[in-house]
Amino acid sequence: MQRLQAHFGACMVLANVAGGAIVFLFLGFVLPKEQRFLSANVIALISYAIFSVVVGCLVSARAFLPIREWALGNRPITSADRRYVVRHPLRQSGINFALWMGSEAVFVPINARYGLHSDLDVAHTILMGAATTCGLTYLLAERMLRPINQLAFEGELPTDKYVPGVKSRLLLAWALGTGIPLLGVVMLAADHGSRPLSIGGLIFLASVGLVTGAFAMVVAAKSIADPIESVTSALSAVEAERLDVKVPVYDGSQIGQLQNGFNSMVEGLRERRRLRDLFGRQVGVDVARQALERGVHLGGEQVEAAMLFVDVIGSTELAHSRPPAEVVAALNAFFAVVVDAVDRTGGFVNKFEGDAALCLFGVPVPREDAATCALLAARLLRDRLRDVRGLSAAIGVSAGPVVAGNIGTSERFEYTVIGDAVNEAARLTELAKTKPGRVLASATALARANAAERVHWQDDGEVILRGRAQPTRLAALR
Repeated sequence: MQRLQAHFGACMVLANVAGGAIVFLFLGFVLPKEQRFLSANVIALISYAIFSVVVGCLVSARAFLPIREWALGNRPITSADRRYVVRHPLRQSGINFALWMGSEAVFVPINARYGLHSDLDVAHTILMGAATTCGLTYLLAERMLRPINQLAFEGELPTDKYVPGVKSRLLLAWALGTGIPLLGVVMLAADHGSRPLSIGGLIFLASVGLVTGAFAMVVAAKSIADPIESVTSALSAVEAERLDVKVPVYDGSQIGQLQNGFNSMVEGLRERRRLRDLFGRQVGVDVARQALERGVHLGGEQVEAAMLFVDVIGSTELAHSRPPAEVVAALNAFFAVVVDAVDRTGGFVNKFEGDAALCLFGVPVPREDAATCALLAARLLRDRLRDVRGLSAAIGVSAGPVVAGNIGTSERFEYTVIGDAVNEAARLTELAKTKPGRVLASATALARANAAERVHWQDDGEVILRGRAQPTRLAALR
C-alpha cells in the first residue's frame, strides 16, 4: 500500500510538472512578446511549484486516507467506500485543477504588472495547462488504482456510475493531443495580428500535441484494451470447458460492467453444470440430456425395453445387526458396483428403492440389443456382487413393451417405466432369492438376446409368479 501510494504521488507530481513546463515555455518563449523581467516568472514558478507540491501532497494524502483504512483491513468496505474509490481519479484531478486555478492569482498580476502578456493570454494558457495536467492525472490515476479497485469490486460494483466511460476517455485523449494544441495555435495567431505565425511556436505546439496526445492515447487505449483482452482470454478458456476462470474487475465504467457481466455469466455456467451433473446423477445422464434438449413433458410412449431388478438379500437383518451409518456405507458400496456394471453395459439405474434398484436398457435412448445388454449386466453383477461388505443380492431380468415417460405433476415428477415387464422383473428377483444362482431371467428376455449371450443361459422350467395367472418360463445362468 505504501509503495502504491508513493508511486501514485510521484505520477501526480510528474503530471503537474509536465503541465507547468508547457505553460512556462509557451508564455516565456512562444507567444511573441518582449521577454522583459522573465526572471519574475521564474521566481514565481519555483515558489508556487514548491507551494503546490506541499499542499497537493497533503490534500491528496488526506483524500487517500479513507481508501487506505479499508484497504489495509482496518474496517470492512461499504458501498460508500466503493463509490469513493471509483471516483478518486476525478477527485485527484479536481485537487490539481484547484491548485492550477490558484496559480492564476500569482501569474496574471505579475505579467500584467510588467506588460509581458495580456491577462487573457496568461489565463487561457494556465487553463490549457490545467486541462492537460488534469487529463493526464485522471488517465494515470485510473490505471494506477486498478489494484485498489479490484479489491473494492470483489463484492459488487458501485451502484453509481458517475465516472468517465469509454467515449469520455477517448475524447479526453483527443483533447490532450489535438484540442488543446489547436487552441494554442488560435492564441498564437490572435497574438500575432497580421504578422506571419512563428514557425518555432507552431513546432512547439505540434510537439506538445504529438507527445501528450500519443501518451494519452496509449493510456486511454490500454485502459480499454487490457480488460477486453482479459475477457477474450477468459472466453477462450470457457470454450475449452474451463469454467474456473474469473476476470479481475477493476473499472467502474462500462468496462467494469463488462468484466462483472462475464464473471456472472461464467458463474451461471458453473451453476448450470452443477445442476446438470446433479440432475444426471438423479435421473440418469441420458434422461437429463433429453430433458435439457427437448424440455420436460408429462406422459409417456410405448417402447421396447429390458429391465434388470437387483435387490439385497437379508437387508432387514442387516439393519438390526449393524449401526445405521455402517448400513448406509455398505449399501453405497453395493450400489456403486451396480451403477458401474449397468453403465458399462449401456443401461442406467432408473431408481433406488431402499435396498433395491431398477435398471433400464433401451430407454430413453432406444437400442436394439437392450435385452442382450440387460442379460450381460446380470452376469457381471452376479460375479461382482458375491460379497460386497457382507451383502449378497438377487437379480431378475425381463424384457418387453413398456410405457416410458415423466409421471407425476408439473411441480414434481420422475422419469419411470410402467408395464408388465417391470412387474415381471421384480417378481423374478423375489424368486431368485430362493435359487442357488440368485439370478433369473424370463424366456422372453432371453429370446430377444443375441446368440452369443444366450449360450450363457439355460432353461429353468416354468412358474406362476405372484400376481400373474399365466406361467412364466424361466432362464438361469449356466
